[in-house]
Amino acid sequence: MNPIGPNVSISERAALGVGVRIGANTIIHEGVQLGDHSIVGSNCIIGEPLSSYYKDDSYVQPSTIIGAHALVRSHTVIYTASTFGDHFQTGHHAVIREHCAIGHHCSIGTFSDLQGHVTMGNYCRLHSSVHLAKGSVLGDHVFIYPYAVLTNDRFPPSMTTNAPAIGHYTQIGVHAVILAGVSIGAHCLIAANATVANDVDDHSFMIGSPAVLKKDVRDLKGEDGSPLYPWPARFDRGMPWKNDM
Repeated sequence: MNPIGPNVSISERAALGVGVRIGANTIIHEGVQLGDHSIVGSNCIIGEPLSSYYKDDSYVQPSTIIGAHALVRSHTVIYTASTFGDHFQTGHHAVIREHCAIGHHCSIGTFSDLQGHVTMGNYCRLHSSVHLAKGSVLGDHVFIYPYAVLTNDRFPPSMTTNAPAIGHYTQIGVHAVILAGVSIGAHCLIAANATVANDVDDHSFMIGSPAVLKKDVRDLKGEDGSPLYPWPARFDRGMPWKNDM
């Protein structure tokens, strides 16, 4: 990729760091700050304005800040007024709405959809086709697997919403659904296809629809009898403790 591809539109009020590369047909709106050595693929939109931009002549574009060493893959759309830590990356066709606060070393998978006002800690991983409702809160090291959905409206349609909160190190399995207002503790495992309708304590293994407590995750054993959870003791790929184990 050339540093700046063809048909790229970069606002005069955007700020690009050292070594930034941008693919063809990408739009970088005003207020965007791209950190050093970041890569933005083709056909992306970074800093998409809020809806008031189209109907309010007094609209002022907020800042969109992306840290160093980001990798934003093709066809990703990132709305304005969000911040992203260093080493942020997306898959293809990810959509991230406004007012998100994303930590360091986080990844948002292909076709994933963050509906805005989402808070995410460090080292979180959203796999492909994950949907996070507006206002969702994730702690550090939360992994969410494909087609999982976090909702924020228990009795739709409502004028007020209440999104879930997910604790540190928790794993949300494929096709799981976390209903509005649910708080899930730290080091939990939510099984594939589970529907979580009530709060979940730390270290819980939840299974079924509606989800019920199966056991404490610390009681889960591998084939050799070794404990599987807490999972940081056996998994270090891309994790900050990799060189310490």
